Amino acid sequence: MSEDKLWGGRFTQPTDKFVEEFTASIEFDKRLYHQDIRGSVAHARMLGRQGIIPQEDVDKIVNGLLDILQQIEAGQFDFSVGLEDIHMNIEARLSQKIGEAGKRLHTGRSRNDQVALDIRLYLRDEIVEVVAYLDMLVDALLNQAEANLDVVMPGFTHLQSAQPILFSHHLLAYVEMFKRDKGRMEDCCKRVNVMPLGAGALAGTTFPIDREYVAEHLDFPAVTRNSLDSVSDRDFALEFLAASSILMMHLSRFSEELILWSTSAFRFVELSDGFCTGSSIMPQKKNPDVPELVRGKTGRVYGNLMALLTVMKALPLAYNKDMQEDKEPLFDTIDTVKGSLKIFADMVKEMRVHAAVMAKAAGQGFSTATDVADYLVRKGLPFRDAHEAVGKAVAYCVENEMEITDLSLAEWQLFSPYFCDDIFAAITVEASVNARNVTGGTARNRVEAEIRRCREGK
Repeated sequence: MSEDKLWGGRFTQPTDKFVEEFTASIEFDKRLYHQDIRGSVAHARMLGRQGIIPQEDVDKIVNGLLDILQQIEAGQFDFSVGLEDIHMNIEARLSQKIGEAGKRLHTGRSRNDQVALDIRLYLRDEIVEVVAYLDMLVDALLNQAEANLDVVMPGFTHLQSAQPILFSHHLLAYVEMFKRDKGRMEDCCKRVNVMPLGAGALAGTTFPIDREYVAEHLDFPAVTRNSLDSVSDRDFALEFLAASSILMMHLSRFSEELILWSTSAFRFVELSDGFCTGSSIMPQKKNPDVPELVRGKTGRVYGNLMALLTVMKALPLAYNKDMQEDKEPLFDTIDTVKGSLKIFADMVKEMRVHAAVMAKAAGQGFSTATDVADYLVRKGLPFRDAHEAVGKAVAYCVENEMEITDLSLAEWQLFSPYFCDDIFAAITVEASVNARNVTGGTARNRVEAEIRRCREGK
C-alpha cells in the first residue's frame, strides 16, 4: 500500500517518523472499520443519487468497500501507521483497488464528520449489547429471588444489623439499580442516535448533499442541526461514560457485599469455583477474585470519564486533534462494562445461598427492636416513649448477654406495663418481615408482587 498522505499536497517535507507514530490512531480506531465502511457506502450512494459523482463510480466504490470489509474480517488487511487512521487506511486501499473512482468517495465530507459518524454508529451498537447484558443480569437476580423467596437475612445500616428482611428483597434492590442503568443507557442512545455526516470539516459543504437520505440509510431518526457542534460534540460519549460509571458503581457495591457474604465470618453465600481462585501458599483459601476485580475495574471506568471530561474542558470550536483521545477511554469502558456484566450474570446464576446461616443471623443483634417499639405504639404509647423503653430493654439484654427474644414477660414489664403475652408473637423474625406489608416493603407477598412486576417489564 502507498504511504503517500491523502492530505499531502500542502506539504513539502515528509512527516517525522516519531510524529507519525505519535499522532496515528489506527492501533485503536481500527475497530471502527465496519462502521466506517457502512457510513462510506451510504455516503457514496447519496453522492450518486444527487448526481454529484457518476453512478458507475458509485458501483465501483460500493463493491470495493464490501471487498475491503471481507478482507478485514478475514484478517487479510494490513493496517498502516503511515496512513494514520481507519478512514485513510480504507480510502487508500479503495483507491488502490478501483483507481480514480475511489478518490471521489471523500467528496462532500471531512474526516471530522466521518469520525463523528463512525463513533455514533459504533456506540449505538454497543449500547444495545450493554442493555442486553443488563437484562441477563436482572434475569439472574430474579431467578435467585424466586428460588430463595422464603430466605430471611439481616438487613444492615452502617453495616450493623438493623431489621430482618427477605434475601429476595435485598436482591430486588439491585434489580432496581440495574433497571435505572438500563434506562440511562436507553436515554443516552437517543442523543447518540443523531447523524452528523454532512457537517464537513466545520461549516457544511458546497455540494448539494441529502443528509436526510444518508440518515435514513443508516437508521438515524434525525440529523444534527449545527455543523460546528456536529464535529466537536462528544457529549454523547461523556454521557455514556457517566452512565457506565454509575453502572459500575452499582456492580462495585454488589461486589463488596458478595465479598463480605462469602467470608467465613458471614457464610451467607458461596460463589461457584469457576469464579474464584486459590492461594499459592494457603490451601484452604477460596478467593472471590471476580467481584474483587469488578470492584477494582470501577475505578478504571471513573478514570475514563475524568480523562474525556479533561480532554474536552477547554477546547475551542470546532474540531481539535485532542479529540482523538476520546476513543481509547470510550473503547476501554465499553469492553470493561460488557465484560463485567456478562461475568456477573453468570456468577449470580451459579451462586449458592446458605439459608440457615442467614436466618440465624437475622434474629441476632436485636434486629426486631423496632417491632417492639411499634408494638408499644399500637398499645397506645407515644413512639418516643416506646423508643426509650425498648432502648432500656436492649441495654438490659446487653448487660445480661441476652437477646431480646430471651426476655420473659416479667422482664418485659420492667420496662413498660403495656407489654402482654402477645409480645412474643410480635417479635419473631417472620412476623417482623411480614409486618412490613407496604408497597416496596419486605413482606413476602409484596416481594412476590415485585418479582412479577419486574418479569412483566414494569
